[in-house]
Amino acid sequence: MRNKKIYTLLAVVLVLGVYGYEHFLKVEEKTERVEQGKAEKSETNEYFLPTSTTGQIVHHEGYSLSYNEAFEQAEWVAYELKKSHLSQTNFKRPYFEIDEAVKSGAAHWRNYKNSGYDKGHLCPAGDRRYSQAAHDETFLTSNISPQEHQFNAGIWNTLEQKVRYWARKYDGVFVVTGGVLQQGLKTIGSEHVAVPNQFYKVLIDMNSGQPKMIAFLMPHKDSNRPLYDFVVSVDSIEKLTKIDFFPELDDAIENKLEASSSYKDWSF
Repeated sequence: MRNKKIYTLLAVVLVLGVYGYEHFLKVEEKTERVEQGKAEKSETNEYFLPTSTTGQIVHHEGYSLSYNEAFEQAEWVAYELKKSHLSQTNFKRPYFEIDEAVKSGAAHWRNYKNSGYDKGHLCPAGDRRYSQAAHDETFLTSNISPQEHQFNAGIWNTLEQKVRYWARKYDGVFVVTGGVLQQGLKTIGSEHVAVPNQFYKVLIDMNSGQPKMIAFLMPHKDSNRPLYDFVVSVDSIEKLTKIDFFPELDDAIENKLEASSSYKDWSF
């Protein structure tokens, strides 16, 4: 009987030890992620980062973002998509996790449960298949926005595939993307995650001789229209979002490229 009690006690101690060690590892992982969020990373060229209207910029290994606490999502996610990043590797889809690097607290994935909206990636997992770590960090909640399924799987997915085509053709592009965040938007969940009425994507190519830009502004609904119907000037998106997209560019180049809504230099 005494031996049985000793074995039971040892089993309890062992279970508590394992639990404590796993908890320690999780805390260490969160701490590491928060520390990583403070510095630009090798796959994020800070030269092309937009301005932040909130002052809360987070850097992950494969992308950077500006988090807007009022709308519980990123106002922009920015990353470089190089030709060498393009891969057909299929990693196992991980669970979504709260981004611990967001100081104000990123929204919980439970806000999306039974909301009728997809957890729409801003930096797509398909653009970060060059490593397991880069792929998995796209499943942080700071990198998602509520999207209607038909939009997410439809015209928005078509645009994401076109971006990959251009990254391959032009040996890399820099991408800035997000929802247009404005007062009065519908919200979901207990944390009131805003549902954008429009989404944008802005690209710059600096590898094909003369720099060129293209910008897309899409209503949050599926469409059968061709992608070039959604091309607008970068200036028009800056006016909507109050974001300065490429402030480090020479003013003469920036002003000329951002005023244009031409897509003649981009292969559709």
